[in-house]
Amino acid sequence: MRRKASIIKRVVATEKAINYIEKYNTLTLLVDLKASKHDIKRAVEDLFDVKVAEVRTLITPKGDKKAYVKLRPEFKASEIATRLGIL
Repeated sequence: MRRKASIIKRVVATEKAINYIEKYNTLTLLVDLKASKHDIKRAVEDLFDVKVAEVRTLITPKGDKKAYVKLRPEFKASEIATRLGIL
């Protein structure tokens, strides 16, 4: 099992990503290309001490892997974003 910090490269802080935080309680992350959805879910849950409802991934045209991590309703993505200095 790989280190959790090496799975998540960085948090995306674009206008669309902030909209996802506010509207859908979803964090947008750039992750390791080889990371599975289960790896991403475990890493987010352990690093931020939250519960994840769903993980969706895609490969960008630049070749990066982007993950949309939707949190369970009892946890707020905006709180994590504030802790990380995005909001």
